Amino acid sequence: MLDSVSGSILVIAALILLAVIILAKTAIVVPQQSAFVVERLGKFAGVLDAGFHILTPFVDVVRYKHSLKERALDIPEQICITRDNVQVGVDGILYLKVLNAERASYGIYDFIFAITQLAQTTLRSEIGKIDLDKTFEERGAINVSVVGELDKATEPWGVKVLRYEIKNINPPQDILSAMEKQMRAEREKRSVVLTSEGVRDAAVNTAEGEKQAAIKASEGRKQQQINEAEGQAAAILSIATATAEGIRRIAASIQDPGGYQAVQLRVAEQYIGEFGKLAKVGNTLIVPANLSDVGSLIATAMTVIRQGEGQA
Repeated sequence: MLDSVSGSILVIAALILLAVIILAKTAIVVPQQSAFVVERLGKFAGVLDAGFHILTPFVDVVRYKHSLKERALDIPEQICITRDNVQVGVDGILYLKVLNAERASYGIYDFIFAITQLAQTTLRSEIGKIDLDKTFEERGAINVSVVGELDKATEPWGVKVLRYEIKNINPPQDILSAMEKQMRAEREKRSVVLTSEGVRDAAVNTAEGEKQAAIKASEGRKQQQINEAEGQAAAILSIATATAEGIRRIAASIQDPGGYQAVQLRVAEQYIGEFGKLAKVGNTLIVPANLSDVGSLIATAMTVIRQGEGQA
């Protein structure tokens, strides 16, 4: 009886163990952002999304497990040769994501290795198209070119290359020393150029200021001369007007009673006054013979005046 009980216990234990094994093989829990590829008798059967799934015991097998999260793939440093034949060490980081678990499983044996190698070869090709001086400023363009080439190659594999970033560009030490000397010379050149431009601008500003000052001064002198000329013209006009008015008044006074006698008296006074100045001007004089005949001279002057009145 004990033997039969022990045999029954063993059978039950075996059945329980078998049930556990079957349950472990058939009950599958797929984590979030994951995809499991199932094969049935060695042939692709489907892709399991996140959640709980039951497989056919001893028939269905989970062959591949893929994470659908974006992942960063380190691209090891490699030696690249630029267009001007300089060797530089370049490394980077690649961001990719599995979009199709079936193609990622069966499209290529190892897509991680393939993408790494393809990224390195593409990077070498892109670096070889530009000079060393341009590699640092063209990093963005290089990244875009690498992503474009990788994306075309990885599409059949069900993998999407999102972006690529160059981490370091390491030229040889002698090249770095030469570049530092060149940059130092460029900075000194820019400093000299900026200083000379400042001196030039200052000289131009000074010359322009002097030019403007000269123009303003000439305009001021011109306006002054115009004002003086206008003043002199106005003065001459006033004098001429006053003289004409005086002559008209004298002519009118001569016509008044006693005016003619007053003119004779005025002519005699002026003659005597001017005659008295002759000896003061010089020692040698040439005078008319009848200079002492005041009466004849006054008569002559009055004759001229009467003739002027008759013409008027």
